[in-house]
Amino acid sequence: MKKAKMLKTFIKVLKYLKVYRLHFALSLIFTALSVALSLYVPVQVGNAIDLAVGKGQVDSAGIGKILSSILLSILITGLLQWLIGIINNKMTYGIVRNIRHSAFEKLQSFPVSYVDSHRSGEIVSRMIADVDQFSDGLLLGFTQFFNGVLTIFITIFFMLTISPSISLIVILITPASLFVAAFIAKKTYSMFKLQSEIRGEQTSLIDEMIGSHKTVLAFGKEKDVQKEFDEINRRLSKASLKAIFFSSTTNPVTRFLNGTVYALVALFGSLVCISSGGASLSVGMLSSFLAYATQYTKPFNEISGVVTELQNALACAERVFEIIEEPVPKDPSDSEPPEITVSGEVEFDSVSFSYSPEKPLIKDLSLSVKDGMKVAIVGPTGCGKTTLINLLMRFYDVNGGEIRLDGQDIRKINKAALRSSFGMVLQDTWLSEGTIRDNIAFGKPDATDEEIKEAAKAAHAHSFIRRLPMGYDTVIGEDGGSLSQGQKQLLCISRVMLALPEMLILDEATSSIDTRTEIRIQKAFATMMQGRTSFIVAHRLSTIKESDIILVMKDGNVVEKGTHEELLAEKGFYFELYNSQFEKE
Repeated sequence: MKKAKMLKTFIKVLKYLKVYRLHFALSLIFTALSVALSLYVPVQVGNAIDLAVGKGQVDSAGIGKILSSILLSILITGLLQWLIGIINNKMTYGIVRNIRHSAFEKLQSFPVSYVDSHRSGEIVSRMIADVDQFSDGLLLGFTQFFNGVLTIFITIFFMLTISPSISLIVILITPASLFVAAFIAKKTYSMFKLQSEIRGEQTSLIDEMIGSHKTVLAFGKEKDVQKEFDEINRRLSKASLKAIFFSSTTNPVTRFLNGTVYALVALFGSLVCISSGGASLSVGMLSSFLAYATQYTKPFNEISGVVTELQNALACAERVFEIIEEPVPKDPSDSEPPEITVSGEVEFDSVSFSYSPEKPLIKDLSLSVKDGMKVAIVGPTGCGKTTLINLLMRFYDVNGGEIRLDGQDIRKINKAALRSSFGMVLQDTWLSEGTIRDNIAFGKPDATDEEIKEAAKAAHAHSFIRRLPMGYDTVIGEDGGSLSQGQKQLLCISRVMLALPEMLILDEATSSIDTRTEIRIQKAFATMMQGRTSFIVAHRLSTIKESDIILVMKDGNVVEKGTHEELLAEKGFYFELYNSQFEKE
């Protein structure tokens, strides 16, 4: 079963090698020439020894020619090995680049449900650590495996030309080391895979702890987190030691077998040389043969090491290919035009949805929103407010019923076109590493400096941006760096102000902003929402008084709907929610 998995993974890697067919062919040709030249040197050395075997029988001129030939062989071999290194590096890191590209491209095609159900650190570990481990094994394979295999065959050729009978001893005994290596490799594959899985678990925890460092400190959970990390670290250490221990036994075992072969060759070769008086096997040729016997055994050691590394590499590659081959349901809307023109009429028709079948959330929801209406969605935590937005943006698809935009089922509209019709400001801010200018222009890269400044002024972000060391050219770190949560939110609002689409979604958009700034932002939002269909998710009910319609949600259902005044007059659930926020202590 494991062997079949390894073979399938290896075949998948070979598909990525197709792009580098020419490089692969050149690498093989140069490797063959390099090995042949390097293995020709022992023959030349043997010939040189035979020209100096007795007193007064030293052929200095002949030895000089042989030494010149050896020097030339060494220089050409060095040049070829330099070229081989360049080619193999280009192949290896080209393949790794393409695999990472495929994995990242696939990741972007995943529905939100996939990302929600997988730990981000685990995904990062597969795409970074596992691919790096794979690249190390692949490079070792290109640089040593082919060299080793060619060395074995060319060495056999040279040995057979010197002494076929002694060659048989070497050929018959040495492959035993390969069987040993294969046996150990089979045992270590599952160990290396377990090591990769635990490493992914550890990366995930580290990623999670960095993201929630302040929360950990605030709740005094440092010891608990350290305890959890130590437990994973202990398992990783144990799995790594076990994998490395078993894989490290390959080299000493194969060296022992190879040493035995060398001793047998030396013994039988010496007897043949003595018994024939040098007629069947000269001293020089025996020296050459011993050099070949040593050379012949080295590739088996290298190949056994490469096989072990390839076990680790393929185990890591398998985890990456799991991402690349993760099935993504084909969406018929992908074939639709990537751009649409909408007026902003939205209709929910008997919509039902749940994240898991056993826990129904939204049941039989119907709603009609006219073009330009401001729709507020309120309710207690977990009632389905954000879920409604997720369905509208097709981050998730409805389980039943339809959501229609301008009379068309949104499942039949190209996702990219649908989402480009909405401008979103969320409670959770997202900023990338780069300048303030780049972050505001994220949705409109060709925006002019004046347009960017006007958007920032409209979002009341211009004043604090001016106070930064480099103004709009100030570089901020990942997720906004040292900016306050409110400042980050203002930049996100500026981003939407710059590229206003036909419809807006404001999900707790002012939750991190002080009261004075919030009043100004609400005025900016009023201008921004003018003539645009807008969906506003809010906890602070004072911010949605001017909405055309307020949807009051509870347990996935719209239990009340109407204007602020109408809902207060009903003295129902909204009345209770609204008054609870203004109760005096």
